[in-house]
Amino acid sequence: MNKKVLINVFLFFGLSLTPEVHAQQQTVDSLKISLSEGKMKDSYWNRLFNGNIDRTHEKKLDISFVAAPSYTREASFGIGGLASGLYRLNGTDSLMRPSNVSLSGNASVLGFYAINIYGNNYFKGNKSRLSYDIAFTTKPLDFWGISYEACATNPVIDYTRRQIKIDADYVYEVVNDFHIGATLDFAYTNVTKIDDSSYLGGEKQSCTATGLGISVQYDTRDFIPNPQRGVYLMFRETVFPEGLGNCDKTLFRSTFTADLYQKVWQGGIVAVDLYGRFNSEGAPWAMKEELGNAYRMRGYYAGRYIDNNFISCQLELRQHIIERFGCSAWFGGGTVFPSLNQLRWSHILPAYGLGLRWEFKRNVNARIDYGFGKQTGGFVFSLGEAF
Repeated sequence: MNKKVLINVFLFFGLSLTPEVHAQQQTVDSLKISLSEGKMKDSYWNRLFNGNIDRTHEKKLDISFVAAPSYTREASFGIGGLASGLYRLNGTDSLMRPSNVSLSGNASVLGFYAINIYGNNYFKGNKSRLSYDIAFTTKPLDFWGISYEACATNPVIDYTRRQIKIDADYVYEVVNDFHIGATLDFAYTNVTKIDDSSYLGGEKQSCTATGLGISVQYDTRDFIPNPQRGVYLMFRETVFPEGLGNCDKTLFRSTFTADLYQKVWQGGIVAVDLYGRFNSEGAPWAMKEELGNAYRMRGYYAGRYIDNNFISCQLELRQHIIERFGCSAWFGGGTVFPSLNQLRWSHILPAYGLGLRWEFKRNVNARIDYGFGKQTGGFVFSLGEAF
């Protein structure tokens, strides 16, 4: 006889010895409901359908997960899984920001495999933060070349790319909202199969690079995965020493981000993103910038255009609709180019689209976007806002 049955028997027979039988039976029923609710509280469906309730003061890790069929332009149809969790290193500190961690995985009929772990960890006192993004992928992809000109003129071929990427950023708040810290940028890229190796311009099919850098940030955002207000300014300088890879030279990378979030009416937020990343001249193909992903230039096939540097700008309206649902609309543009003196405004490509939002975890949205570009378009499925 289990614990629940023993409690019910004891209460029923023990309390029934008094004349208030009806009231005692209500007590028994209330205890049954309480026990059932306790069992349901941590059930899968409860974590999924009530995942937007903040339980980080009650649990060490408040996590929800889901698995479902998936589709992306690059991978085609497959099966995907997603888990997202919120936590606080000090659950009794009401002023401490919640940290977040997410794990996603995908396998497709084309042989696409991907595992991605990313998040932001706030340490006690909110003075320091570790942000990280770790990805393991094998992707059969379309390929047009490694420069804007080549991508604009070459016929498409197939290649398969295997990649390990680690991007970590630790910052400390030195004065109000002003942070400084260190970064790690590691990437191993290997082409396991390619239809025409001349598309790589005679470069190695395998590339390993390890970058160490400094990051300076001004950050007033209230919550990184889904900011409702604030400003984010970031400049990062990274050096890739020759001895920490096989690039045969020391390389540099500069990254700049400027984001603004402003409430415009009830449930409506305008978000603006300006982004640029610039690599040393002669950077190997694997370190060059790809136009098109789940965050910037949505709607373009990832890698449709590739070159040494990348800039983009986007303006997005995010609107809450009802309960856990919302929508978005954005427009912007961007391009890749070999160097600043070769940047051509005629090469700026448009990007715009519409999206739906569902609050998967507290202030963490699962999103479905459909982006449009120059003679292209496609769906984006992701967790957290694009910027």
